[in-house]
Amino acid sequence: MNEGAPFELTMTRLIRAPRDRVYDAFVTEAALRVWQCPRGARVSELEVDARPGGAWRMVMQSRDGTSFKVGGVYRELSRPDRIAYTWQWEEGPMGSGAATLVEVTLSERDGETWLEMRHSGFAAAAARDAHARGWNGPLNKLSGLLDPRGSAATVTLFGLPPSSYTRTARLALAEKGVPYTFFECGPHGADILAVNPFGRLPALTDGDFAVYETSAIIRYVDESFDGPALLPGSIAERARCEQWTSAFNAYVYDAVVARCIRQYFFPRGEGGQPDRAMIDAALAEMPKTLAILDAGYAKSSWLAGDSISMADLFVMPVLAYLARMPEGPQLLAATPHLRRALEAMRQRPSFSATEPTGRFA
Repeated sequence: MNEGAPFELTMTRLIRAPRDRVYDAFVTEAALRVWQCPRGARVSELEVDARPGGAWRMVMQSRDGTSFKVGGVYRELSRPDRIAYTWQWEEGPMGSGAATLVEVTLSERDGETWLEMRHSGFAAAAARDAHARGWNGPLNKLSGLLDPRGSAATVTLFGLPPSSYTRTARLALAEKGVPYTFFECGPHGADILAVNPFGRLPALTDGDFAVYETSAIIRYVDESFDGPALLPGSIAERARCEQWTSAFNAYVYDAVVARCIRQYFFPRGEGGQPDRAMIDAALAEMPKTLAILDAGYAKSSWLAGDSISMADLFVMPVLAYLARMPEGPQLLAATPHLRRALEAMRQRPSFSATEPTGRFA
């Protein structure tokens, strides 16, 4: 260990599991293979000699094939409350350097475990901060491994069920099969402002990591968890997915949602009635916009390739709302491909599971 290095970090977790199980997860190869790597990566090689003076070595592999090699020596193993080991990177993207020290203290709290991890010996603040970001994912995975709630122990989505953007994020989590905690809150309140400084919905946290903007949430979920990909595999299809996602947000959402659907849920006209002039102006734009979107679905029930993607998750919640509006059936009558795609989406368990309630689109 680099004894003179002044920088260190401390991270904590409350894990809903007995202390013995948490301790075992730090010294058992089968458990370490599951949690001791960031979201979206895997442990490809692991050697563990869990005894004082015993060595350990691990190779983590990211989805792009990059390998990260690290190892060390166990300094202290005091079951069930303390573990200490050195941590030293070998060759690879993290480079190589002096060993640092990881110290884990486990305290029992009413059948649960309070974990405090101190990682010390960094020669620079930048290295400390990089490791703080790096540790967040593995500690989240450790909690998900041991907590009966799985990933819902650390993954929380903030939003409102009737919000179409919230539903888009919920669809992504459902399609990936990711358990999560849903924290219901409105825009601009203290709860959402603590995660998203713009105060808009939705937002997502995963332990100490927070992300807002729906497309960013979907990217994080898609790359962090196993399950069917929500971003296509080929360059052309990924570009198409990005094209339709951007086009939907730039050209479709304003007319269909902001100036039409919301008027029925939140009337702003005289006498508390929908603003008819605003709705009529939006309706005049919609046939052309919907025709372009309909052409995008001409060859498939999905916008970007042969399977569902992020682009469809943006479009379909709004299309389902439009179908329920007074003018919706007539507008959709001229878009056979959109109707077919919406029906295909309605057959998916994720769509049924995220059916909204309330009065907000």
